Amino acid sequence: QVQLVESGGGLVQPGGSLRLSCAASGRFFSINVLGWYRQAPGKQRELVAVIAGDGAPTYADSVKGRFAISRNNAKNTVYLQMNSLKSEDTAVYFCNADLTTWVGRSVYWGQGTQVTVSS
Repeated sequence: QVQLVESGGGLVQPGGSLRLSCAASGRFFSINVLGWYRQAPGKQRELVAVIAGDGAPTYADSVKGRFAISRNNAKNTVYLQMNSLKSEDTAVYFCNADLTTWVGRSVYWGQGTQVTVSS
């Protein structure tokens, strides 16, 4: 069984920073793409950033220049450094992992971590 465990969410003032972490554990052969998505109340889940196996990142336009995604393959962990946070960044943030297991490639989701940007 594969598990993704997120941490690092919380309450922060506008302009502040937070760092999210997501660690993958369980039985898998490799981690392909890792990513972060978010869902604000009343809105659909949207992509925030993804990072390929070679480390190449892709960002949503709304977070370019403020957020940075990175991965530590030795620790099976993906990070999201969020700077210059705005109220519109308030959402539940979900970790996403494209993994290769004994049954093939599958996508897994974490349980989500709340990020609230408010003064």
